[in-house]
Amino acid sequence: MLYTGITIDVNRRWQQHAGILKSGAKFFRARKPKTLLLVEIFNDRSSASKREYEIKKLSREKKLLLIESEINQIKQISDKTMTDKK
Repeated sequence: MLYTGITIDVNRRWQQHAGILKSGAKFFRARKPKTLLLVEIFNDRSSASKREYEIKKLSREKKLLLIESEINQIKQISDKTMTDKK
């Protein structure tokens, strides 16, 4: 499964989804996230929400291509964010 969402604090949101902190998405109540695959940075919530909507409409194949693309800014996020510290 490929989950798409937006946040202003990637580390906090990851911990919420992983169950370390409360209030993660319903999607993760029965599943735990394994790996952070894509990060895109936007200047405002409106732009991020529009992009989230675009990504959610993509096929799995196109999402996987996006993960491998130059758009992916995941290297700007620290390693601690990408692993479950439980």
